[in-house]
Amino acid sequence: MPDDKFPFVDPPPVCITPCDPWPPPYYLEDGLRKVTPYHYTYNTYCKQRWRDREILDIFAAEFRDRPTEYYEKAIVEGRVVLNGKPVPSTTTLVRNGDIISHTLHRHEPPVSAQSIGIVHEDEDLIVINKPAGMPVHPAGRYNFNSIIELMRADRGYGWNPLPCNRLDRLTSGIMFIGKHRQAAEDMSAQIRGRTVKKEYITRVVGEFPEGEVVCEKPILQISPKLGLNAVRANGKEATTVFKRLAYYPPKDESDSETQLNGEDKGMEWKKLRGYSIVRCFPITGRTHQLRVHLQFLGHPISNDPIYANQRVFGPSLGRGHTDGENDEDIMTRLSRMGKEDVADAVAYHDEMVDQYNKRKAEKMTGETCEVCDTPLYSDPGAHELGIYLHARRYHCGEGKWDYETGLPEWALPPPSMEGPTEATQESDPLAVDLEKLGLADDENKSAPEQGTIVLEDGGVQHNQPLAAAGAVA
Repeated sequence: MPDDKFPFVDPPPVCITPCDPWPPPYYLEDGLRKVTPYHYTYNTYCKQRWRDREILDIFAAEFRDRPTEYYEKAIVEGRVVLNGKPVPSTTTLVRNGDIISHTLHRHEPPVSAQSIGIVHEDEDLIVINKPAGMPVHPAGRYNFNSIIELMRADRGYGWNPLPCNRLDRLTSGIMFIGKHRQAAEDMSAQIRGRTVKKEYITRVVGEFPEGEVVCEKPILQISPKLGLNAVRANGKEATTVFKRLAYYPPKDESDSETQLNGEDKGMEWKKLRGYSIVRCFPITGRTHQLRVHLQFLGHPISNDPIYANQRVFGPSLGRGHTDGENDEDIMTRLSRMGKEDVADAVAYHDEMVDQYNKRKAEKMTGETCEVCDTPLYSDPGAHELGIYLHARRYHCGEGKWDYETGLPEWALPPPSMEGPTEATQESDPLAVDLEKLGLADDENKSAPEQGTIVLEDGGVQHNQPLAAAGAVA
């Protein structure tokens, strides 16, 4: 005889979002897509690193968008609850399996008003060209201003887009969206199995070396709160192959040299003249891998607000750094970006540098929301909506499919200069031979060719151009 009591237990009312606006309250203004503030409840299971820690300590350490005082008040006033019940104290310990719920008046940052490009679509997948500055999933301060929610808003409330790969918020380019679970699982499995070849395009500070440059340096997450990663001996293995596509020197060498005088003395990065367009071929897939490896090589992405920021990493911009002695200082300086300091990339060193530094960047305005007293941010400048990193091409190693985009505008030759306008076989003959570089997937990896040059930074190799032509295989 079955039990007459229904086994399902309704979730506590405080765990249910009191407001779920549909359609999303989007509006466009000054080239930005904005969202009218609304109430929302976050429900989060206890993560492994949160176990047996005080609840206020978790919020203060893991969440950056509001000060500790806000979270303390939210816990006391009942806007933060544990398993649907008021939290007895800010020192209450969070246990494995607990659910933390936080109801707040949500203020989403604006994103670019640029629409999501469609590269290919069939009955199983949508291949999109993701705009820079837009997160894939709802996270942190972003919800409706994410790829997932924008696509749902376009195609209907009940549609569930399933991302098969992930790009950083600041990165643009190729992404795969599954229309159903099986398609998403199949494509995700291909990407995880390293049968999918990837090519990124980036724009970096200075004259990047010619030939194939291999960086095999492990990467460690320094701060999950700040999204900071670095080359460290105890990190996870990471390998990237780089190939310069073009180098554009500064327009006026005499004007550029004057920047080394006065306040610029000792700023090594300012000796890097002009900028390079570089093709990147990640062999592994670590968080911020390309950004961290390029910083380590001494050629950070030109407008990277973290890894090309002198205010955070000092005059060398972190070139060749592998020890963690200064990690605490770096995290302290980085945490000020976007609060007391303008969140700019100081090493943005090209003809736009003066205009860049004069523009308004996103930072706290000193004003607060009338509804919830949340500190308000100014709108980001157009230069802050993304970085010069674009996932240009993904293709199947077995030749079954191949999707690509053109070069982004920032990778094209500047006015009055000549250079490649597309990364094709004609403009850039290259076949990165992973076996010759010693990076083959099989167990019997062959050693790098003779003539390989070890750069100043240990573990980084520079091969002269290999005798091969055609697209990357």
